Amino acid sequence: MADNTTNGQGVATVSASYKGPSDDTFVVNREIPLPASSSQAPGDGTMSLADKTNFLKDLRTSVAAVQDQVNKELTQRMEADKAREAGTAAAASTTVNEAEEEQNYGEEVVDEDA
Repeated sequence: MADNTTNGQGVATVSASYKGPSDDTFVVNREIPLPASSSQAPGDGTMSLADKTNFLKDLRTSVAAVQDQVNKELTQRMEADKAREAGTAAAASTTVNEAEEEQNYGEEVVDEDA
């Protein structure tokens, strides 16, 4: 979590970043405005108990939202990987052995696996 200041009002940022093995990256950010009574971080002693309670509620909500977005992104990438692997496997299983096809050209070939 990082502290930032926007338009004179402080904000805290919940951030998650991902870097995949093939340079697939994404960053998810969620800003939490600090109460107007304090532009400082919650732990500095200037926030009231009610402000701290509200900030923690907002923080929990933001963390859950960031986690949900990360899960969606990773699920999407996992499904794309599975589809790519399935396509590669299907292409490999339907590959024709050209040398064998030329050798048996014009002849009926009986499948001996049955």
